[in-house]
Amino acid sequence: MLPWIQLDSAPIPGESGELRLKRRGSEFSIMLGSNELMNNRLSGSEEALATLSHEKIKGRARPNVLIGGLGMGFTLRAALSVLPQESSIIVAELVPAVVQWARGPMSEVFQGCLDDPRVAIHQGDVGELVRQSKTQFDAILLDVDNGPDGLTRRSNDRLYDFAGLRAARDALRPGGVLAVWSSGPDAGFTRRLGDCGLDVETVNTRANGKRGGARHVIWLAVK
Repeated sequence: MLPWIQLDSAPIPGESGELRLKRRGSEFSIMLGSNELMNNRLSGSEEALATLSHEKIKGRARPNVLIGGLGMGFTLRAALSVLPQESSIIVAELVPAVVQWARGPMSEVFQGCLDDPRVAIHQGDVGELVRQSKTQFDAILLDVDNGPDGLTRRSNDRLYDFAGLRAARDALRPGGVLAVWSSGPDAGFTRRLGDCGLDVETVNTRANGKRGGARHVIWLAVK
């Protein structure tokens, strides 16, 4: 078996940890310590985050979509495959190196999706961008950290508490959807979404789509 080779590492702004990009043949992995955050062979649930969200806003002529977390681009590519040409997508990514990896060593994974004219990169905290936005987005897709149970950044918890969810609700246009990816269920988070006045649906999905893999959860919360 081919050995893993570390290609690069990058600090997480505001935190003591660092991300590590590793490669083994055609397989890429982004690690935080001993935890694998993402792998290019497991994309099903991240793609579902985009396609399930699109079902909630299908028919809108010029949808404006915010994606929190670039990752390995699975959610972005899936969104581009279903959204109309007149749409616009902002991808908020906190760690500058992740964007550099997308254009450099992982360019074969990203397949040029960052060059699509519908896409703009926002370098910074998606939570800050959400708080600054009012009635702006048709969909907000959050694939940040490990979901509501944060792993990489303590400040990510602010995305998922009452104040963060109310800010997301206020950033949505009427009928817009807040979609949240998580590595596992969280009944308390489901209640918080409902308490913020959102119509909540919880979808169980698999890390590798129809081929199985770990069980993940996506919340679809409509304003």
